[in-house]
Amino acid sequence: MKKIATLGLLMILIGLVMIRKDDIVTLFNTRFETKNIAVSLGEANSYYRDYNFQYVKNTEDFSPNSFQDILNIYYTVINAGKSSFSFYCPVEYEECLDDIQKLANDQTQLSDINNFVHPFNGFAHIETKYDTLGKVTISIIHSYSKEQIEKINEQVDDLYMKLVKNDATLEDNIRSIHDYIIEHTKYDTLRSDKNILDYHSDIAYGPLFEGYAVCGGYTDLMELFLEKLNVRSFKVSSNDHVWNAIQMGDAWYHLDLTWDDPVADNGKDYLEHSFFLINTKQLLDLEKTQHTFNQDVYLELKEK
Repeated sequence: MKKIATLGLLMILIGLVMIRKDDIVTLFNTRFETKNIAVSLGEANSYYRDYNFQYVKNTEDFSPNSFQDILNIYYTVINAGKSSFSFYCPVEYEECLDDIQKLANDQTQLSDINNFVHPFNGFAHIETKYDTLGKVTISIIHSYSKEQIEKINEQVDDLYMKLVKNDATLEDNIRSIHDYIIEHTKYDTLRSDKNILDYHSDIAYGPLFEGYAVCGGYTDLMELFLEKLNVRSFKVSSNDHVWNAIQMGDAWYHLDLTWDDPVADNGKDYLEHSFFLINTKQLLDLEKTQHTFNQDVYLELKEK
């Protein structure tokens, strides 16, 4: 009877293997041959930045072999405007899933990566899921809706024609945009001080259509104009503040519209240029409390 039962169990197992053989082969290949799985990004959207930074770079290789490779994959996926993307950890990179988990739980580092992409490709929320077979899936919820992007683009295009002069220098055109944004925007103290969310002041929509911004809104809107000027830029952040970094010639400079639009006790509006196109030494000489940033991330701005 034991032999009959054993034979019966063996026949059942063989049957299951034959029925699920395709799944078993896929499982085997996924676990032991992930390095041979070809993963393609597909087409990037129109807000993709085709240039690199010192901290993160665009990549065509989605089979990571180091933590830096993982950073580059995340940057490339976010930079391309993807909502979801999957790749695989190779077996030979034994720490891959540990490094994925490390990054997925590090909101500061994820935010740093986000600062290097076009605002319209930036995320409001990013989630990473992974399994023991080495499959990693990134899911992204973007900061801007399609409707907001269309409306913002139309308004930015219109303002660009009014503010930017062909016979002006790049610095003068940047100043013109800087001044316009500040003159038509109030700092949203209700959001910053009391978390009252009456306006979209943390994105470009707020200063453009509602007249209110916190640092994220000032910075995003300036970034959109810099894109139209074909100026390379990124957002740089400290623990509780964000502003623009701009390349002019071979050098990078800081531009902080928030601090050039101070909140006065008497309620009067002021327009300043203290934080207009200054280097890192000048920035930190002016203010360190909110402007001390990680110079090992924003390497273009590293103080020499």
